[in-house]
Amino acid sequence: MKGIRLKLMLHLYNWSSKVYADIFKWNKKAWGISKADFMTYPVGSIGHNLGLFYESKGFDVMPKLENHDVFHILTETGTEIQDEIAMQFLLLGNGKISLYLMAMIFNGGILFPEHFGYYKRHFQKGRSLQNFHHLEFKEILHWQLTELQIALYSKNIQINLNN
Repeated sequence: MKGIRLKLMLHLYNWSSKVYADIFKWNKKAWGISKADFMTYPVGSIGHNLGLFYESKGFDVMPKLENHDVFHILTETGTEIQDEIAMQFLLLGNGKISLYLMAMIFNGGILFPEHFGYYKRHFQKGRSLQNFHHLEFKEILHWQLTELQIALYSKNIQINLNN
């Protein structure tokens, strides 16, 4: 039964992510950065870590959805289907609300209720972090990933994207 649920959710996720990029991100430009280009960023930077992420997972860059992949490395959230659902719970906890997010949470919660504790922990994690869901990371790919993570986990450090 889990195999059928997994296939259904993966199909929904793969289909919906393309539709989401086309419909809801119509006014957003793709970064235009290749996997190889990400690897040229300084070691330890957001950009380089994103390149390592793509390389280790065997993923391609999904135009207009690059920020989502930064969310994965920033929050250290995996990429299995329950992790993708947990990411949506984390983003909800961080203050993001969208039709896509709510649909993923609803469908994922129904199809994989056994992971509810995991989803709840990610929601709480999202609430504990400084708001980041709205940030555009393209201009700060040279920043050190660990420095941004420390800032996100600290309510005392102001994240200034103008540096």
